[in-house]
Amino acid sequence: MSMKSQWQIIEEQLDELVQASRRHAAFGAVPRYIPELASAPAEALGITICDLEGRTVSSGDCGLSFTMQSISKVFTLLLALMDNGEDGVFARVGMEPSGDDFNSMLKLELVEPGKPFNPLINAGAIAVTALIHGDTPEAKSARIAAFFRTLAGGSDLTCNESVYLSEKRTAHRNRSLAYFLMDNDVLDPSTDVEELLDVYFRHCAIEATCADLARMALVLASGGIDPDSGAQLVPRRYVQIAKTFMSSCGMYNASGEFAIQAGIPAKSGVAGGILALVPGRYGIGVIGPALNRKGNSTAGVHLLERLSQAHEWSMF
Repeated sequence: MSMKSQWQIIEEQLDELVQASRRHAAFGAVPRYIPELASAPAEALGITICDLEGRTVSSGDCGLSFTMQSISKVFTLLLALMDNGEDGVFARVGMEPSGDDFNSMLKLELVEPGKPFNPLINAGAIAVTALIHGDTPEAKSARIAAFFRTLAGGSDLTCNESVYLSEKRTAHRNRSLAYFLMDNDVLDPSTDVEELLDVYFRHCAIEATCADLARMALVLASGGIDPDSGAQLVPRRYVQIAKTFMSSCGMYNASGEFAIQAGIPAKSGVAGGILALVPGRYGIGVIGPALNRKGNSTAGVHLLERLSQAHEWSMF
């Protein structure tokens, strides 16, 4: 009798794992500092996993749409690298975990030369957004959305205008960060800060599903190759950089704990989404709107840790 493949075991066990992890939503809460996110169903949990052989499995509330929020930072980093090269990007942003909250400005003032520690904290992502090419804010936003759609296999990803406007009205900390970056000469002197923030808010508010995230993650898992056409969508070197940042900084200042418990590259967003991947094997998208104090989905993190431990996915 032949042994079951890992994929078959995942298919058989996924519903049970989702139901077990769903209970952990009770230990979190939906965020309220972006008012439009407060209406998300706190008890929801869904997941989609796809592999390089074209198979997909989903469970739970995987059809729920949500905004990418900080997950988008992985892909704006890739686009900025493709536009500017490594030297151009890392002249403006560092390569180290900050150890602080994702919206902290503490080290911008305390540590020379005052540039953001990495591209996945808010200050770093704002600096990276400023590097994306385009003659106008509208052109930059259009390029970002088109890039995201390509990585998602042609899915019609669009900006959620209600969330975008909600973020724009309430983003006092991000506005402070951007002006601090301007004062620290991290941004080009010609930068219009409000136009830059508009591009940033728009890419954070791009709406997706678990399937979209899983497909985007699968491109990263394959080293930047389109799993359908075989085309090299992103240079392998830049994918390596993005995956490294996901491993060291992707889960905010709980990234070290997640690396120990799950050991796979991942990036979370405050709408409750998590994009994760098993290099060379799987792309994963998760939604669980209830967050812990670090800004990560309580149920989503538990589910990914359980899956990784059960199937020995850890890279470490």
